Amino acid sequence: MKNNIKAEVSISINGTISDVWNALTKPEIIRQYFFDTNTITNWEIGGPIKFIGEWKGKFYEDKGTILDIVTNKLIKFAYWSSMSGIEDRAEDYVIITYLLSGEDQNVQLTVLQENIPDENMKSHAEENWNKVLQGLKKVVEEKTVNS
Repeated sequence: MKNNIKAEVSISINGTISDVWNALTKPEIIRQYFFDTNTITNWEIGGPIKFIGEWKGKFYEDKGTILDIVTNKLIKFAYWSSMSGIEDRAEDYVIITYLLSGEDQNVQLTVLQENIPDENMKSHAEENWNKVLQGLKKVVEEKTVNS
């Protein structure tokens, strides 16, 4: 299905780059802001990534492959959602990229989602990513304030 529809969402976070990185990579922190999902991965290029949980009473097991990772800078993975209604084929996976920039106390986190099937799914993706990033910001900034 490869196409050029992309979603991009950014947020500025008052925390350290390492705190934001930890929020992106530590399953116990991810769970706090990412719809209570259980993240399973070794964070190695070529390694699998799974997101397992329950959403509105329905079990899901989403999966993908880590495509690139640079500590404190970038995570990129192919991703398929069991709740998407889209067939589990490599060409139908979206590509998710987390990009970190800026400096401590002014960290910019951008999420780019590529290969989105249509404009409705793009709007849905942007809405979800905005919720996720607001939650991540809250977790990091409360940790920074309370540490």
